[in-house]
Amino acid sequence: YGKPLADETQLLELKPQDLVLPGNASLGEESAKVSLFKISKFIDELLVKLYGQRSFYSLKTEDDVIGCLVVGLAPHTSAGILGRVIGFSQTQCMLAHPLFHAAMRRDADGDESCVMLLMDSLLNFSRQYLPNKRGARTMDAPLVLTARLIPSEVDDLAFRFDVSWQYPLKLYRAAAEYRLPWEVKVPLMGDYLGTERQYEGYGYTHLLSGINIGLNSSAYKTLPSMEEKLKGQMAIAEKVRAVDQAEVARLVIEKHFIKDIKGNLRKFSVQQFRCVNCNRKFRRPPLIGRCDKCDGKLIFTISHGSIVKYLEPAISLANKYHVSPYLRQTLDLTRRHVDEVFGQDKEKQTGLGAWFG
Repeated sequence: YGKPLADETQLLELKPQDLVLPGNASLGEESAKVSLFKISKFIDELLVKLYGQRSFYSLKTEDDVIGCLVVGLAPHTSAGILGRVIGFSQTQCMLAHPLFHAAMRRDADGDESCVMLLMDSLLNFSRQYLPNKRGARTMDAPLVLTARLIPSEVDDLAFRFDVSWQYPLKLYRAAAEYRLPWEVKVPLMGDYLGTERQYEGYGYTHLLSGINIGLNSSAYKTLPSMEEKLKGQMAIAEKVRAVDQAEVARLVIEKHFIKDIKGNLRKFSVQQFRCVNCNRKFRRPPLIGRCDKCDGKLIFTISHGSIVKYLEPAISLANKYHVSPYLRQTLDLTRRHVDEVFGQDKEKQTGLGAWFG
C-alpha cells in the first residue's frame, strides 16, 4: 500500500467518488454492467434518432462501462451525488467510500440505493415527468446534483468513522473495564476535516485477500418471506450477548409493523376503486356499482391482506420477547380497530411453529 502499482495484488485506496458496482448476475437479476451497457445504447439511439445529435457513449463491450460517470441516488431523497465507475465485484452490493455513502444518506448500513448514467439523468429528466402528488415531486428524483463531494457537508455520522492503522493497547484495556467509547482517543475521520487527510490516507486494521471472498449477497434478498427475514433477525439477536432481544422486538414493532398497519388502515378508508377492465379509478364508486365507462367490475385498491399481514407477527413477537405493557396494549387496540373495520376472522388452526409461538 502507498507504493507505485507494480502488480495486481497491491492495495489501492478508493477515492471518495469512485464506485465498484455489483457484477454478480445471481438471483435472476442482471449485473450492473449489463444494465448500464444496455441503457447507454438506448441513450445513444435517443440522441441520434430523436434529437439529431451524435451518440455520446458508443460503448463496444460491457466492460467499457468502467470510467463512465454516474449519479447515485437513495430512496426518498432528491439530491444526487456524482460518481465514477472503476470496476465491478462478484457481490450483490455497491462498494463505495464511506463519504459517498454518507452523501447519499445511506450510511453504509445495507439500505438500497441506485445509480444511473449521468447522461440519462440529464437527458431524460423533467419536472413534468413527476406525478402531481404530495411527496412525489420532491422525492426519488435527482432535483439537485452534487458534483464535488465536500466532507464537511455530509451527514456527521461519517465524522466518527475510524481511520486508524492500529488500535492502541489502552483501547483493549478500556474495553475489558467496560469503559465508554469516547474515553479512549482513536483517530476519526472528523479529526481531519479541512485538511488533505479528509479525502485520503484512511487507515485499516485488518487485511483482506479479496473483496469477492465470503458472503456475496444479503440474506434480506435471498430469504423469500418476511417471516423468514424476521426469524433470522431475531435468531441473531438471541446469539449476540450485547443485544437486548426485547429492545430489538420493540423497534421492529414500533418502527415497522405498527406504522405499516395503521398507515394501510388509514389508506383503506380513503382509497380509490379500480375497474378490472379499463383500469379507470374512481374516488367514489358509481351508484350502479360498476364502471360507468365499460361496465367492468370495481375492486379495492387497498386489500384486507395488506393491512393485517403484520398484525399476527407483531403480536407473536410481543408475546415471546415480553415487550412493555404499553406496547402490547397498543397492539391490542390496533387489532380491535382492524376488527371493527373488517370484523373478526374465523379461528383457524395453525402449526406449533407458527411465527414466534
